Amino acid sequence: MTSPPLKFGLIGTGYWARIAHAPTLASTQGIELAAIWGRNPAATAELAAAYRATPHEDLGAFLVGVDAVAFAVPPDVQAPIAARAARAGKHLLLEKPIALSEAGADELVEAVERNQVASVVFFTLSFQPRMRAWLADAAARGGWSGGDAAWFGSSLLGASPFNTPWRREKGALWDLGPHVVSLLWAVLGPVTAVTADAGPDDVAHLVLHHRDGPSSVVTVTQSGGEAARGFQAYIWGACGESDAPAAASDPVVPLRTALTELAQNVRSGRTRHPCDVRFGRDVGRVLAQAQRQLDERAAG
Repeated sequence: MTSPPLKFGLIGTGYWARIAHAPTLASTQGIELAAIWGRNPAATAELAAAYRATPHEDLGAFLVGVDAVAFAVPPDVQAPIAARAARAGKHLLLEKPIALSEAGADELVEAVERNQVASVVFFTLSFQPRMRAWLADAAARGGWSGGDAAWFGSSLLGASPFNTPWRREKGALWDLGPHVVSLLWAVLGPVTAVTADAGPDDVAHLVLHHRDGPSSVVTVTQSGGEAARGFQAYIWGACGESDAPAAASDPVVPLRTALTELAQNVRSGRTRHPCDVRFGRDVGRVLAQAQRQLDERAAG
């Protein structure tokens, strides 16, 4: 007997909701895009009509009609709404970072755990097929001593659709940092400490110290310029060096994987996932520690 589709609601109507979340929710097997809530009623109605979903202006009514919620809003908007959704028993597909404060992340984790809902955080790199194959190979080989990763973005330049207020305020540390930290965490082990310094514009340099000894170096910026744009990473150790594959540009394939794994957990009653809200909180703590160091250096 085929299970009925899980009814998902989408929070958000901006660029990322339109190019990633809405089309993926509408085309993933076993999932129905049932409802949309946004802060702009006209945009909400327009996006809902395009996918034959129900538009909502009232968040409470939106939550009543869905089993799970996917988020495509800024992290400071996401965190309190996600906590409310979890308290209403709704499963969560979250964007990174899950919150912009440690208190907000802790509140969200507490709501998820208390209400026993499933969660997945969409760390884009971690759900890309080629990246997963690389991570599996690295885990099988083992013996890595360190790594190096850099992501030079251009979202803060010109008329990029990602040039949004929260990114201008928080910079690449909070925008690209979660992707890179989570990837190095997966291949070298949990991050136990970080040393941070700043370059020009929003450039952030991190030295990550991993459990059991490895260390890694990260550089991120969203002011890198078009010519320098791109992601690159490698790990090294006694067995040699291994380069990570290039980051894929299409968000639909990895997002479909994240949604499918969340749905599988919901149907099986599991609430844990390697990229769940707890992992999102732990990555956020690394970023918060780095941010405090950058702020202290700037003040000094």
